[in-house]
Amino acid sequence: MSDDFPLGLLFGLLLLLICLSAFFSSSETGMMSINRYRLSHQANSGESRAQRVVRLLARPDRLIGVILIGNNFVNNLAASIATIIAIHYFGEVTGPAVATILLTITILIFSEVTPKTYAAIRPERIAYPASLALEPLLKLLYPLVWLVNIISNGLLRLVGVKNIDGGADNLTRDELRTVVHEAGTLIPRRHQAMLLSILDLENVTVNDIMVPRHEVAGIDLDHDLEDILAQIRTSQHTRVPVFKGDINNIIGMLHLRNAARFLSRGEVTKAAIVQEAREPYFIPESTPLHTQLLNFQKQKRRIGIVVDEYGDVEGLVTLEDILEEIVGEFTTDVAGQDQEIHIQDDGSHVIDGTANIREINKALGWLLPTDGPKTLNGLILEHLESFPDGAACLQVSNVRMEILEVRDNLITAARCWQAPRRTSRTR
Repeated sequence: MSDDFPLGLLFGLLLLLICLSAFFSSSETGMMSINRYRLSHQANSGESRAQRVVRLLARPDRLIGVILIGNNFVNNLAASIATIIAIHYFGEVTGPAVATILLTITILIFSEVTPKTYAAIRPERIAYPASLALEPLLKLLYPLVWLVNIISNGLLRLVGVKNIDGGADNLTRDELRTVVHEAGTLIPRRHQAMLLSILDLENVTVNDIMVPRHEVAGIDLDHDLEDILAQIRTSQHTRVPVFKGDINNIIGMLHLRNAARFLSRGEVTKAAIVQEAREPYFIPESTPLHTQLLNFQKQKRRIGIVVDEYGDVEGLVTLEDILEEIVGEFTTDVAGQDQEIHIQDDGSHVIDGTANIREINKALGWLLPTDGPKTLNGLILEHLESFPDGAACLQVSNVRMEILEVRDNLITAARCWQAPRRTSRTR
C-alpha cells in the first residue's frame, strides 16, 4: 500500500486529518460553551455570524451529529493511514501497536485537550469561524445526520428526554441574581443594587414598608375646625387621610393642593373638606410590592390604605415607598427630625422600639430576622415571650440588645450592638 502512495503524501494527509480532528473537537466545545445570552443579543442586533450560530444551535442534536460524524471519520481515516506508515517502518507485527500508541498520544494532545481547552476559554473565536464550515457541511451530510439523529433521539426518549430543541434555558430569579452579581464592572454597582432590589420586590409585602397606623398623620373631623385648619397649613405631607373619630372610619384622602381651593375662598367647613377628599384606596397587607406597584399604575394612585384580613387599618403605603425600595432614599425624610437610630460614642446604637426592622438592617447592615415582627419592639417581645418589667438583655442573631425604657407595655428604646465574632485560637 505504501508503495502505491509516497510516504510524504501519507504523512501530509495524516497531518491534515489531525488538524481536521482538532477543528471538529474545538468546534464542539466552542459551540456548546458560547454565551447564549450574548449570542442572542448579537443575533438580535443583526450580526450575521451570530445568527448563523443561532441557527446551528437551534437543533443541537443535528449540530453534534455532523461534528461527531466528521470527527469520527477523520480519526478513523487517520488511524488507517498511521497504521500503513507504521507497518512500513516497524513491520506487520509491531506496526499496528506502535501506530495505536503514537496516534492516540498525538490526537489526545493536538486534537483533543489543546483545542478543546482553547475553545472553552475563547468560545466565540472558535464558534463563529467554525459555523462557516459546519452550516454547509450539515446540508451536505443531512441524510446521514438525519438517520443518526432518528436513532439517537429514539434512545433519548427511552430515558425520558423528549425536548431536544436548543436555545438558552430560562433563568430563575436566583440565577438572575447570580448573573447580576458576577457582572462585575460591566454593570455599575449602583445599577446592580437597583436590579437586585427589583428582584426582591416579590419577597416583600406592603406590610413590610408601610407607615404604621400610630404614625399616620390624618385629619380627624371630630376635632375643632381651627385645629384642622392648623394641621392642614402645617402638614408636611402632600396627601393625608380624612377620618371621623377613628382611623378605621376613613372617609377619603385629601390632597393639600385641593385644600388650597377652599382655603383661598375662605369657605372652610368640614363639609368642604369631605367634598374635596378623594375616595380611599384600600390594599391588603399581604400584597407583594411588585404587584402593588402595577396596581398603583393601573389605578392611577400614589397612596393606599393598608388593611388586615378583618378590614382594620394597619397603616398606609405610598408609591414613593415602593420606588425607594428599588433606588434607595431619594427624598428628604419628613420624619428626619425624629430619627429612630442614634449612634453612641461607644459604637452602640440606641434605637426606638417603633423602628422598622428592615430599615434597621438597611441602615446598619445587620441581619435581624424580618419574617416575623416588623418593629424592634415586636422582635424583642417575641424573643422574651413576656413584657419586661424593666431593663433586660437578650441576643437576636448576632445583635445584642439592652432594654432601656418601657412605657405602656411598649419598649420605647433599646441599646443595640453587634456581638463580637468568636475566633478560634490554635497553638
